[in-house]
Amino acid sequence: MASITLNTVRKIYAGNVEAVKGISIDIEDGEFIVLVGPSGCGKSTLLRMVAGLEDISSGEILIGDRLVNKVEPADRDIAMVFQNYALYPHMSVYNNLAYGLKNRGIAKSEIDQRVRKAAEILEIGEYLDRKPRQLSGGQRQRVAMGRAIVREPSAFLFDEPLSNLDAKLRVQMRMEIKKLQRDLKTTSIYVTHDQLEAMTLADRLVVLNKGQVEQIGSPMEVYEKPASTFVASFIGSPAMNLIPMKKTALGWEPEQGDGVNFDIRSDASEFIVGLRPEDLEILGDGAPLGAGLAAKVVVTGVEPVGAESYIHGTLGEGGQEVILRAAGKQHYDIGQVLSIAAKQEKIHLFNRQTGKREEEISALQPA
Repeated sequence: MASITLNTVRKIYAGNVEAVKGISIDIEDGEFIVLVGPSGCGKSTLLRMVAGLEDISSGEILIGDRLVNKVEPADRDIAMVFQNYALYPHMSVYNNLAYGLKNRGIAKSEIDQRVRKAAEILEIGEYLDRKPRQLSGGQRQRVAMGRAIVREPSAFLFDEPLSNLDAKLRVQMRMEIKKLQRDLKTTSIYVTHDQLEAMTLADRLVVLNKGQVEQIGSPMEVYEKPASTFVASFIGSPAMNLIPMKKTALGWEPEQGDGVNFDIRSDASEFIVGLRPEDLEILGDGAPLGAGLAAKVVVTGVEPVGAESYIHGTLGEGGQEVILRAAGKQHYDIGQVLSIAAKQEKIHLFNRQTGKREEEISALQPA
């Protein structure tokens, strides 16, 4: 096992296209780091540079105390698990697991020991004589992970390994990956565009956007205190409501819509208010909750998802769209007007120009 350090790592392709823009990350020995972001944000490119499959344009990558900028992939002591499994179709599961070890000249007895140990960990011992075509998608992914485990590397690199699996199997497999990493205590970097997958797996998240780091932190730190409107809208399902606000002679008003009372004193002339759907309370009598935000929402749609419902609406007629999360089985009609409120400590403020998080709203005084 080993730590991984990235110092101002850049990747510039021909035509001065900067895919990775000076990223620095310190990954501790045994830590599970998840790189998350939309397609094209640079997360897979960054992973491939750590693996040595992509040259870096500038900066440094260290695995442990060793600078690996010019070290070949096979000599970096890492193991990768890919999206497409990359199994040899003509070989048995046993030989798929053993093949890389044979090429490295490891003794036959040790190969057998490692293969059977990995098979036991992954519960694929009964499939060792089968060919990949005789396995399900989840079983094939276990074999791909087993091939990484038998190498006993310093680090695991996962490149969207669950993308080809159905939704139910993805849930099962991500819990298995988390348990596996916890048991083996191997430093791991995991790439995904699925924010739910990222939240459930990571010790720390690295949220990427356009080749840059937007925020690094534990899943709950990132969720509860997003550093920017990008993070706020990307992490969380449904996404955080982002409401551009402007200051008028009558007080704070939304850029689109009406019926909002925003009870906050600030010297700013405009900013963006962020509200998680679960932090908006539906009021039976319409009474505000003291300092914070109160509003009228016109219901435009309802998504029942079992024990709760997602209510889509607007701030006044045709105003800013918002989503609320309502517990229980309460019925709501299209066109119904709801009184909602959010307490001051549940409100997030973002700079209108930069999109970056402002000071804690609790530090601001009610009007």
